[in-house]
Amino acid sequence: MGEDAVFHEERRAAPGGIRLHQMLTRIWRQSAPVLGVITALCIVWEGSKFLFGISDQRLPHLLDIFAVFGSRSQGGQGPLLLIQMLINAWATFRVAFGGFVLGGLLGFALALLFTQIRILERGLMPYVIGSQTVPILAIAPMVVVGLGRIGAPDWAAKMVVAAYLTFFPVTIGMLRGLRAAAPSALDLMHSYAATPLQIFVKLRFPASLPYLFTSLKIAATASVIGAIVAELPAAANEGIGVAILNASQFYNSRPPALYATVLVAGLIGVAFYGLVALAERLVVRERRAE
Repeated sequence: MGEDAVFHEERRAAPGGIRLHQMLTRIWRQSAPVLGVITALCIVWEGSKFLFGISDQRLPHLLDIFAVFGSRSQGGQGPLLLIQMLINAWATFRVAFGGFVLGGLLGFALALLFTQIRILERGLMPYVIGSQTVPILAIAPMVVVGLGRIGAPDWAAKMVVAAYLTFFPVTIGMLRGLRAAAPSALDLMHSYAATPLQIFVKLRFPASLPYLFTSLKIAATASVIGAIVAELPAAANEGIGVAILNASQFYNSRPPALYATVLVAGLIGVAFYGLVALAERLVVRERRAE
């Protein structure tokens, strides 16, 4: 019996107060390593400033970085920087999610084609791999400007760039997962005269789920990177990429602002990764319950 099964069994058998204590204990055990790493990074950050005498211009204090969220943007006349950051983060997340879905579907379709038509895999796989060796900084302007000339909206061009970084890990992970079914299970399905669709639904797809979700976690963070990079040449009005550009222009007078935008960009990736991990937990739990 797995750890999750034991935990749920204990919850059913224990009184309310004990259940709450067990839940808090479990949450603490899961969060303690993360909090420990964050604490260690904070100590290293501030300790480096103290030991090596690094100036605030090069490495601001952590309190200054968090304090800048309470300042006002647009030279003190605009909304709180925290509100502006949330608006920019939501704009970037929308683009990243769209690119994630688009790239995920493309990667899933390519993996299906490659498993069914081997000659297509041998012919296209080198190009799929080679596409990831081209720097995204070179691809993004071409995609954004090219699609803009034919009248495509900015958000569509940025989604395409995000999808460009997303489809590759999904293709590779799903391809590996679709071929992970045990040969004995395949022989059994063939002995029952199962159709290719039945084999896919009953065997190949369930066997591929661990590989699929692993690749989706990678794709989630990659889509955020693609969305941010796509915002740089798009002359957009909102997005974390725009905030990073603006903060870098005023770095000499306001160094903590740039670090704050980078922190928000990282938090978007962490949040997106967490959503995919939550979906994995729910899907795997439902399949185990079946």
